[in-house]
Amino acid sequence: MSLADCLPPTDQDLPAALAPAECRGMATRLRFRHAGERKVGLRIEVVGPSKAPAVWVAGGISAHRHVVAHARNAAAGWWQDVVGPGRALDPARLRLLSFDWLGADGELDIPIDTADQADAIACALDALGIERLHGFVGASYGGMVALQFAARHPQRVGRIAVLSAADRPHPYASAFRSLQRQIVALGQLQCAETLGLSLARQLAMLSYRTPREFAARFDAAPRIEGGRVRCAAESYLEACGDRYVARWTATAFVRLSESIDLHAVDPATVRVPTALLAVRGDWLAPPEQVEALAARLPAPVGCQVIDSMFGHDAFLKEREPVDRLLRQTLHPL
Repeated sequence: MSLADCLPPTDQDLPAALAPAECRGMATRLRFRHAGERKVGLRIEVVGPSKAPAVWVAGGISAHRHVVAHARNAAAGWWQDVVGPGRALDPARLRLLSFDWLGADGELDIPIDTADQADAIACALDALGIERLHGFVGASYGGMVALQFAARHPQRVGRIAVLSAADRPHPYASAFRSLQRQIVALGQLQCAETLGLSLARQLAMLSYRTPREFAARFDAAPRIEGGRVRCAAESYLEACGDRYVARWTATAFVRLSESIDLHAVDPATVRVPTALLAVRGDWLAPPEQVEALAARLPAPVGCQVIDSMFGHDAFLKEREPVDRLLRQTLHPL
């Protein structure tokens, strides 16, 4: 499988801090929980020394395999602010692995479960010759998959760190996602799929952030343009929608959104040491839900709750508390 966007070094010297990396594509057959056996392609990226402890890193449904800049692709990764020299996720000390989510290319138009993602990761580890992960770090959707992986493949991971995720979706958050998917469907019916997808993403942004942040950033009076009233946040939301539709398809959005709502793990089956991070103001994975999960996990567990104006997106923005949690999880004294 071609990985044309995993670029080789250019003639210019790359920064010395960029770690060695490899990109792989593989085809495999996977039995999906709700759709039977299918042939799928996995697109994997590995950063760091081949002999270093292996850690799987996974983010939200719009994250991808490119976690951090490296010697084959110097573009910033989706978690660039958290991964790097001297950090808990230091590619000089760890072998960091990730892949594109099943369904992210928009070609897999079937119900996809977080259990399917976990099983695909096990297939990827087989292809890479990795019997056991030192750890699995998952944020948002990635945290759900981390829990599934620990439940389904406990012998293949030493510990997990779960950020802003729980054993099942919160009912209020599921209702919100249902509206987003209906917006996409309405756009398709009106021959305006791109607009529908953009609006769904804009609505999603409101669930990722908090009223406190919007009050701080967009506390300006509305203005009238062309006879219409525009609030201060509209340009920001439109830009978020535009960036999203430039990279993602409606099918990918809908199927991965559904995947969150299909997620369910029995906490009693998660029998590896677990670190949990919850954020006050995150109503997609509220602290009380994460704390309830912690109380039901049979293995050693730690649960930290932080304050952040960024809500569910705190794992992308709050670098220091996230790094502390990951350091305690991956590099215990």
